[in-house]
Amino acid sequence: MSDLAPTTGGGAAARTDGDNRYKAVQQKLKTLGQAMDLASNELEALLRGMRQNAQRSEGLAVDIANAELDRKFIEMTNQVSVALGGAAVEVKKLHETAQEVSGLAHDARRKHARLYEGLDTIRSGRRERTPKPGFFAH
Repeated sequence: MSDLAPTTGGGAAARTDGDNRYKAVQQKLKTLGQAMDLASNELEALLRGMRQNAQRSEGLAVDIANAELDRKFIEMTNQVSVALGGAAVEVKKLHETAQEVSGLAHDARRKHARLYEGLDTIRSGRRERTPKPGFFAH
């Protein structure tokens, strides 16, 4: 039986509303970064398990061969080992992509803060309302 089970307490998806205020964007980038960190950790654990199961099934194929069971069982067990190895390669690629997206999300959050935090501080400290973006363009 497999140890894989869907998780329900994972990372929350970032809202995709039209709120582009500084603090909302910062929160969305933070949520995305955290979700990708969590996904990366889970993929790493999955990868480890897949590699271990591939090695176990390879060893089981040897044990089946040593027990002189029917050749089809050896072949099927070898196929499982090869399939798990191939799937592990793809999970590794997905893991690397999750790590990359996580890093990019954290970088984007830092750059966004560097560019707009001062402006947000000024705008948030005023009592007067600020015109919507593009107001002065007409």
